[in-house]
Amino acid sequence: MLNRIISQAVPPTGTTRRGFLKLSAGAAGGLILGGALRPTAAAAQAGTDGLATPFVHIRPDNTVVVIVKHLDKGQGTATGLATLVADELDADAAQVTTEFAPANTGLYANTLLGVQGTGGSTAMANSWQQYREAGATARAMLVSAAAERWGVSPSSITISGGQITDGSRTASLGDMAEAAAGQSVPDSVTLKTPDQWVYIGKSFPRVDVARKTKGAIGMFGMDVALDGLAYAVSLRSPRFGGVLAGLDDAQARLMPGVIDVIRLPDRATVIADSTWQAIQARDALSAEWDFAQAENRGTEDLRAEYAALLDQDGTVFEEAAASPAEEAKVIEADYFFPYLAHTPMEPIDVTVLFDGREATFWTGSQIQTLDQTIGAQGLGIDPTAVRINTLWGGGSFGRRAIYDSHYVAEASMIAKAWLEAHGEARPIKLVWTREDDVRGGYYRPMHMHRVRAALDADGNITSWTQRVVGQGIAIGTAFEQFMVKDGVDASSVEGLGAHSPYSIPGWSVDVHHPRVGVPVLWWRSVGHTHTAYVVETIMDELAEAAGADPVEFRLRYLTDPRARGVLELAVEKAGAVPDGLTRGIAVHKSFGSYVAEIADIRIREDGTIKVERVTCGVDCGVPINPSNIEAQIEGGLGYGLSAILREEITLTDGEVNQSNFYDYTPLRISDMPQVDVHIVQSTEAPTGIGEPGTPPIGPAVANAVRRATGKAVRELPFSRYGLA
Repeated sequence: MLNRIISQAVPPTGTTRRGFLKLSAGAAGGLILGGALRPTAAAAQAGTDGLATPFVHIRPDNTVVVIVKHLDKGQGTATGLATLVADELDADAAQVTTEFAPANTGLYANTLLGVQGTGGSTAMANSWQQYREAGATARAMLVSAAAERWGVSPSSITISGGQITDGSRTASLGDMAEAAAGQSVPDSVTLKTPDQWVYIGKSFPRVDVARKTKGAIGMFGMDVALDGLAYAVSLRSPRFGGVLAGLDDAQARLMPGVIDVIRLPDRATVIADSTWQAIQARDALSAEWDFAQAENRGTEDLRAEYAALLDQDGTVFEEAAASPAEEAKVIEADYFFPYLAHTPMEPIDVTVLFDGREATFWTGSQIQTLDQTIGAQGLGIDPTAVRINTLWGGGSFGRRAIYDSHYVAEASMIAKAWLEAHGEARPIKLVWTREDDVRGGYYRPMHMHRVRAALDADGNITSWTQRVVGQGIAIGTAFEQFMVKDGVDASSVEGLGAHSPYSIPGWSVDVHHPRVGVPVLWWRSVGHTHTAYVVETIMDELAEAAGADPVEFRLRYLTDPRARGVLELAVEKAGAVPDGLTRGIAVHKSFGSYVAEIADIRIREDGTIKVERVTCGVDCGVPINPSNIEAQIEGGLGYGLSAILREEITLTDGEVNQSNFYDYTPLRISDMPQVDVHIVQSTEAPTGIGEPGTPPIGPAVANAVRRATGKAVRELPFSRYGLA
């Protein structure tokens, strides 16, 4: 278990009987339970004493620890999972705490991904049944224990607010924890119905809010402080794929605080007494690079190659017959989407301690299975000898969900080289500066699209052909066998064709995946960032060409009632367009959730735009915590707005031009609109919410801009047009 998570109670609020959740220190004794308690082969191999998925730990001190198998990087997962357990267990919210699970794929796999990891907005979707069953199972065993101790029928036992009673005697959950551990595990449990929920569907503060607000130390990887800790900063090739051909480290070694300089095949790493000393010494290194196998093309070169591919037939993703009706109007458009960096507030960091036999890593681990496996490979030890201590992540947006665990691999190489050179174990914290991360790759892929869509004389769509050009994120990775089918990477086409909420006749899509040496990665809402933009802006232009209202036109083709529902909800709540503003709309489905966004914009005197208000309709299944859903929609919307306004990564001769927030310009507080979120009260199982707020904002704003200015924004960012 984590031994560096510090207890911190969340202050009481007016929304519960007491304050909600808190963090915990360590676990010892009591009742440990999981949603599927029957022994499994994986559990036996992991040495879990037959407790297959231990998600609940009830301690004798009356603390209920919810073991969180997912990384919480600001999206509220820890709060959501604790809510599920607390409700089914009938615990008092004030006694519920959370801990991050250790790396153990056999016990803590994401049931939708097959590995222990967090991504694709799957945390609640894959845990909804699992964590509720864990709480209900614990409750059933506590009831059984109380009935046995008091010599009464289990039917006479009730639990409420963390108190067990038979009407005349009362005990806490902690009082019964050890006795409950000796009870038989029920074969099945009955889960509460929605009318019985105490916490689910209610708004509570997240477990991390108080500590983050106070600036508490110890939450994040950057906070790790161990005895004897050294700090590492690396010099990497300025071009992707470059090899270190020569190194002069004489000046760096003489600088204050420098302990060592380690040379690796494609980089050099300074080890120092502080991060700042390591950065200063790293900048004093003089290196020669071999770029023979590097990516040496710039953005304009790549754009020209992509544009040429738009003229060639690609690999068919979806093919449908067009309507036989005669084409009366045709819209043709090409789109360009740049590379985008993730820029989480906490840059990449990881601390490692390796003694030659075992290793421990401290980091905001998003895919623990890969971090454990790749860390072990780099150190030359078995994965079972690697402990991953998952800490809170200071943002991610996909950046920490690395298919090659590159920063863990780098830390492993450094730790191994250190041990070989010095003969003694020492904890080393590897830190990427903001510049390292912005220039270091793993971007949202650059994409181009070409669309040809036609209407008949009655204003109905007769055909829609679309070509997509962009790097496949999964191609060449361990995820290729799952994400690439018949040569098409799913991440490039999600949201198109049959994966769209629209039923459009003649929708055909083909794809090109050019090989480029720029490392790419999923970025908040992945392919939906560009596919939704294309679909929703073309739909708006088709509506205008048909002389139709943009809402009515969409509703013609939205056969999914949940998609129709969020659009109609957003329209209703948005009301009339305020004087002086122009409105744009967009609706999209991603990660199982439906979001419609209506953007009201103003054109400033200097020609730039200000998004004044965004009204959102959201259907993500059962809303476990409405306030957190609102926060995720606001954050996702802001993240998407930030990208479309000014953000882009460009290259010159293979080298990234941007480096920090002064030239990779994120959203400013003055850019953020008023956001009104309206949530559908659904009975469907929960679906993703961390990402679905991002895709609709770009096209909603673009549609408003086109109506206000007559300009169709088909190249991002908006700053290319002087609009931002």
